[in-house]
Amino acid sequence: MTITSSHLGSPSVWTDARLLCALEEAVEKELNRHLKVAKDWMPHEYVPFSDGRNFPGLFEDGEAWEKDQSKVTEVGRIALVVNLLTEDNLPSYHHEIATLFGRDGAWGTWVHRWTAEEGRHGIVMRDYLLTSRAVDPDKLERFRMAHMSSGFESDNRHSMLHSIAYVAFQELATRISHRNTGHQSGDPVCDRMLARIATDENLHMVFYRNLLKAAFELAPDLTMQAVRDVVVNFRMPGHGIPGFERAAAQMAIGEVYNLRIHLDDVLQPVLRFLKIMEIDGLGTEGRKAQEELGLFLGGLDTEASKFDEKLAARKARMAARASG
Repeated sequence: MTITSSHLGSPSVWTDARLLCALEEAVEKELNRHLKVAKDWMPHEYVPFSDGRNFPGLFEDGEAWEKDQSKVTEVGRIALVVNLLTEDNLPSYHHEIATLFGRDGAWGTWVHRWTAEEGRHGIVMRDYLLTSRAVDPDKLERFRMAHMSSGFESDNRHSMLHSIAYVAFQELATRISHRNTGHQSGDPVCDRMLARIATDENLHMVFYRNLLKAAFELAPDLTMQAVRDVVVNFRMPGHGIPGFERAAAQMAIGEVYNLRIHLDDVLQPVLRFLKIMEIDGLGTEGRKAQEELGLFLGGLDTEASKFDEKLAARKARMAARASG
C-alpha cells in the first residue's frame, strides 16, 4: 500500500516498508522500556489446583460439570469465556502482526515477546476455569474449536498505521474487560488472576500508544486519518466467537464492557495522552479527520448517556422487585 503525506518533505511518499524503517528506533526504545518494567510471573501460581477434581472420561471417579459447583457469577462466567476464547486465537494474532511488522530487528523481537506474554493469559485462564469448574468444559472446548477454526483476519491489515492505532485501543479495551470481569466474578482468586493479566495488557497498550505518538510525529495527517477510521469502526477481536453478540449484551448490562466504559475508559485515555484534538499544523485531510473524530466522539457520548439511563432504569426495576 502506498500513502502520501505533505510532511517530511514535499512531496513525501510513504509505504508500509518505509514506515516500518522510520519507526524502528521508536520500537527499540519502547521494547527496552517494556523489558525493564515487565515482570515475569508463573501462571500456575494463580490457579487453586487443590480445588480441582476429575471430569468424566478416562477417570472412573470423574464428576460431571454442574453450574452450581463454582462461586463465579453468571456475568463473570460469560465474560470469562469470551475473554479466554479471545486469547485462544493467539496463533492467528501472531500471524497477523508477524506478517505486518516482520520477524527481524526490534520489530521481530517485540512480536515474539508479545506473543509469549499473551500465551500466559490463555494458560492461566483455562487452568483456572477448569480447576474451579466455572464453566462447562465440553462447551468451552467446542467454542474454542469453532472460534479457532474460523481464524482471525484484522480489519486493519491493509495499513500499518491503522494496525498500530487499533492495537493501542484494543490492548486497553482488553485490559479493562479483564479487570472488570475480575471485579464482577464474585471470586477473589479470579479477581487476582485477572488483575495480573490486566497489568500485562496495560504494558502492551503503553507500547503501542507510545508508538502511535511517534507515528504522529512522522506523518500526522495519515496517522490522524488512521485513528479516525479505527475509532469509528472499532470492534473487539473476539467478535467471531459463537454467540458473541448475546454475550456482549450481557457483559454490557453486567458493567464488564459497554458503551460508557468503551468511551470513558478506553478511547478517551489514549486520545487524551495523544492530545488528539490539540494537534495543529495538519493538512486538509488531517484536519477533516480530526473534525470527524470529534463529531463521532460527541455522538458516542450521547449514545452512551442513553445506555446509562436504560441501565439505571433496569437497576431500579430489579431493586424494586427485590424489595417487593
